[in-house]
Amino acid sequence: MTRRPAETVVASSIVEQAETQARHLRVRDGMIVGLTLLTGATDAMAFTRLGGVFTSVMTGNMVLIGVAIGRGTYTTLAHTALAIVAYIAGSLAGGRAVGSPRDDDGPWPPAMSAALVVEIALFAAFAGLWWTNLHHLSGTDQSVLLVLSATALGLQSATILRLGISGLSTTYLTGTLTTVMHGLASRRSLQGNGRSLLILAALIVGAAIGALAARFVPAIAATIPLVIAIAVVLVARFVLAAQPTS
Repeated sequence: MTRRPAETVVASSIVEQAETQARHLRVRDGMIVGLTLLTGATDAMAFTRLGGVFTSVMTGNMVLIGVAIGRGTYTTLAHTALAIVAYIAGSLAGGRAVGSPRDDDGPWPPAMSAALVVEIALFAAFAGLWWTNLHHLSGTDQSVLLVLSATALGLQSATILRLGISGLSTTYLTGTLTTVMHGLASRRSLQGNGRSLLILAALIVGAAIGALAARFVPAIAATIPLVIAIAVVLVARFVLAAQPTS
C-alpha cells in the first residue's frame, strides 16, 4: 500500500527532528568536554602558581586542609579554606541561577548560558589581575585569584547539574573514573562510556596545557579558561539556539 504524501512528509519531519536532536546532543557533549578542559587548565594554574591548592577538586582540598593542620603550614591552610568557601559560594549562586531540570529543557537550557556569562566575567577579572601581577603574585593577589577561579568553577559545576544527567560533571570526576572502571570490570562495552572517557582525557590535557602555559608563557595562561568559556557560550547561542525539545 502506497503511503499518502502527508504521511511521507510527517515521517520525513520526524526523522529530520531526530537527526537534529542527535546532532545537538553531540555538540553539547563537545561543550562539556571543552568545559572540562577549562577545569583542568584552571586547576593546574592554581596548583602551580596560587599556593598549591585546587579550584575544583574540593575533596583534594579537604585532604590538604588536614595535611596543613598536621604540618602547621597555615598559609596553605588559609588558601585551601578560601578556595573551598569560594567554590561553595559559586555552587550556591549557580544553583539559584539555573534552577532545576525541566521536561522542555532541550540539550542546553538558556539559563545555563546566562550562568556561564557570569563565569566569563569572573575569568575576565581573573585574567586582568593575573596580567597586572604577572611576574610577582603576592599572597593577597593569590587569594583574590583563588576566590575568582574557585567561584567560577563552583558556578560551572552547579550549571551542569541543570542538564539532569546522572554522574555528568566537568569538575568532580572521581565518580566518572570509577564508573568507567566498573564498566571495564563488568566487561561492558566502552561505547556507552565514550563521553566519560573524553571528559577524563580533557581534564588531563587541560591540566597539561595550563601547567605548561603558566610555566613558559604565563602572559597567555589566563586567557585559556576565558577563551573556552566564551566559545562554549557562542556555540550555545549560534549552534543550539533552535534546539528541539526532548
